[in-house]
Amino acid sequence: MPIADLQAPKRWALNGGPFGSKLVSRDYVDTGVPVIRGANLPNDRRFSHDDLVFVSEEKADELLANNAHPGDVVFTQRGTLGQVGIIPINSPYRRYVISQSQMKLTVDESRVDALWLFYCFRNPTTQQEMINRASSSGVPHINLGVLREFRIRLPSLPEQRRIASILSAYDDLIENNTRRIAILEEMARRIYEEWFVRLRFPGHEGVRMVESELGLVPAGWTIEAVEAVTETLGGGTPSKTESDYWDGGDINWYSPTDLTSAKTVFMEESASKITELGLAKSSAKLFPPNSVMMTSRATLGVIAVNTTPACTNQGFIVCVPSDRLPLWLLFHWLKANESEFEGLATGATFKEITKGVFRKIKLAVPAKPTATAFEGVVGPMMDLVLRLERKNRNLRTTRDLLLPKLISGELDVSALPEPEALAA
Repeated sequence: MPIADLQAPKRWALNGGPFGSKLVSRDYVDTGVPVIRGANLPNDRRFSHDDLVFVSEEKADELLANNAHPGDVVFTQRGTLGQVGIIPINSPYRRYVISQSQMKLTVDESRVDALWLFYCFRNPTTQQEMINRASSSGVPHINLGVLREFRIRLPSLPEQRRIASILSAYDDLIENNTRRIAILEEMARRIYEEWFVRLRFPGHEGVRMVESELGLVPAGWTIEAVEAVTETLGGGTPSKTESDYWDGGDINWYSPTDLTSAKTVFMEESASKITELGLAKSSAKLFPPNSVMMTSRATLGVIAVNTTPACTNQGFIVCVPSDRLPLWLLFHWLKANESEFEGLATGATFKEITKGVFRKIKLAVPAKPTATAFEGVVGPMMDLVLRLERKNRNLRTTRDLLLPKLISGELDVSALPEPEALAA
């Protein structure tokens, strides 16, 4: 059935974004009606309210044809083709404006379930069919006509709702775990700030302050260069023309893209792997689990912890924890000082902080009992973060296996457990 037959019987139920000069960056204001852009249609969530921009209510009224509402399905028509999202029913906003690069659909609820339709367009097969219909003149794009005429297999409404409830149960669990992770990360950050920025660590009342080259620090703390308290390593790239360096490799070899796409504290597997020979024949350095990887060029200061022995390309500085600077103290010190690292970066093509500069940075190293106590408080929080991240990976894997089979009808929806059983 064509998508045009599934739109609600009302004006502008299926429409694209505003033309050209009708919506430009100078229209953006601090608060008001949010504008949906590609960044709000992530491939790992149904919708994201991160990085929203806004227009005034008056501007949104001028663009009524381009307004979208909770429950609407939103598609990207140029840029990252295949992007799709659904505005949450429980959204904090009563309406949105879609950007020039989006299209929106208000469905006829008597014929199609909006959440099922979202998952239908999340199906890799459906996405590829849409991409195949893209215009290749200029910037590849999918116009409104293509979406109107696009045909999908439409099961009965009860079956649609059953499929949507199963798949959304996975997404609900993922989102709940993601919220828990964010809370744990924020708790750990605040504890670090309280102890090591405000210097209100346990027992601080009985510790006198002394002068240092970094200002007043608690007695017993020392000022050290990074190189004195943590081993720092760089990375390298084995020759891509030597297949023996790559084929069948089982050593995790991280690139900055691995970290920026994952957006997780822990990294368990890299997209590319190298062989022992590739490691030996390159400047890549193997480092132990629970080291801290920090991107050091271009997108500088993205940080993650590896869970297995690993190496990186040359876009990293890797810090190996020590007794003086244990894992979570090191991790949070790096995160807290990202702006300082950016200020020390140089380069014409892209900014980079070199290992030589990084190693000379001075920091206040706390007395060992304080550092150990911090690990004792924050370590269990981060252990829980790791467990939740692993749960999310497993949930995504299962969801992504089920989705195409449910949408295509290959898998009988009646044979699957009730969604409530997932939380058990």
